Amino acid sequence: MSKTTTNIHKTIIIEDGAEIAPDVIIGPFCTIGKNVRLKSGCRLESNVILKGKLRVDENVKIFSFTTIGNENSEIEIGEKTHIREFSQIGAQEAGDGSNKKIIIGNNNFLMGYVQILSGVEIGNFCILTNAVKLYENVKCAQRVIVGGLSIVQANNTIGTGVMIGGASVVTHDIPPFTLVEGNNATVKGLNVIGLRRRLENKDDIEEIKAIYKKVLGDGVDKELARKIADTHENEYVKEFTSFVANSNI
Repeated sequence: MSKTTTNIHKTIIIEDGAEIAPDVIIGPFCTIGKNVRLKSGCRLESNVILKGKLRVDENVKIFSFTTIGNENSEIEIGEKTHIREFSQIGAQEAGDGSNKKIIIGNNNFLMGYVQILSGVEIGNFCILTNAVKLYENVKCAQRVIVGGLSIVQANNTIGTGVMIGGASVVTHDIPPFTLVEGNNATVKGLNVIGLRRRLENKDDIEEIKAIYKKVLGDGVDKELARKIADTHENEYVKEFTSFVANSNI
């Protein structure tokens, strides 16, 4: 462990074996377990608890009263991710007592009171707003936005570019590029604004719109989705239709 008195408050507890880059800043009353690795540029505010086998990449910010990990957990947090106050990531074991690895990608923003359970995987550039809960084995692809007070139930996958409305309960897989909301959440249409922000080629967006109507317009047609995924050349259409064909919706 490497530390300087100017970066690390005198009230913290650091167990022998923890690896902390010299420029990491740690506020008062934090507790850091022996298998924690904090890379360069990280900052912990006050009363943060880090346990288990935990790797935190460069320039991650963890705000006050957040708990990450338990004694048997394995967690990775990607660079430039911000985790706001009172969040809990892998702080408890799964219902069957297991501790599956949790992976949080780069450039994510987790707001206050977010809860993430065992086996969750989150891609890059995702936003989980206040009081979101992801149950066991939930998978989020890239650029997913989850509205406040929403729940994603266990073993479901959220596709790329999905936006989930606030106070929703997600009980099944959600196809890429869609907007969903409700309890139970249903697909309301395409996340067109998100597509416009991400894709420069307008033709790509129009193709996605056309295929969306065919595959999901009058109910889910998995067989058609599978055929389109096998034959269509557009990479975004293939991603969308392949997801639908293999989903639990």
